[in-house]
Amino acid sequence: MRTHHTTALFAAVAALALTACGPQSTTTSNKPATAPGAATSTPAGSAPAATKAAALPNLVGKGLQTAQDEAQAAGFYTLKSHDALGRDRRQALDRNWKVCSQTPAAAASVDTRTTVDFGTVKLEETCPATDAPGPKPAGDTMPNFVGRGMKAVRGALPSNASITVKDAVQSRVVLQESNWKVCTQDPKPGAALTGRPVSFTVAKIEETCP
Repeated sequence: MRTHHTTALFAAVAALALTACGPQSTTTSNKPATAPGAATSTPAGSAPAATKAAALPNLVGKGLQTAQDEAQAAGFYTLKSHDALGRDRRQALDRNWKVCSQTPAAAASVDTRTTVDFGTVKLEETCPATDAPGPKPAGDTMPNFVGRGMKAVRGALPSNASITVKDAVQSRVVLQESNWKVCTQDPKPGAALTGRPVSFTVAKIEETCP
């Protein structure tokens, strides 16, 4: 009787050992994996937002801040402005500038997504008949920059150019170049630009060059 129980016990232990050592079952999902950040498809039949048109008012002659407010009230929110005198000045304080031109012009129906661009001058300045173009960008030869705003001239030269600017009237420090114009330049117009340093003498916009 004792031998029978011992044999049965050994058999049970052996069965448990085989179960523990055997391979474990793995559950496999048939659901396809989706990569993180993968784009999702747009439902078929969906359409882009409809274009909205509105009347664009005539804002020429108004202060820049007022023009911007009225354009936005009419539904136009993409606005920009530029210096109509071609001096590349920033309209840092909109209330100090007035509108000389607008693009597009006033119309009864304009896409409200259109960018409205205002040509501006300072309040005390006179609007030009047409926007003055900026100086011609320098290529292989030196353009004629005499009379042009120094800030715009600097932007027309290569970004790696070595530039010296000196006051032609007094010994003042030239700080805000948009307030100065070119009196003389070296090299002269038409000279080859080969990486040589460039120098200018300048005077205030309202001054006469010596």
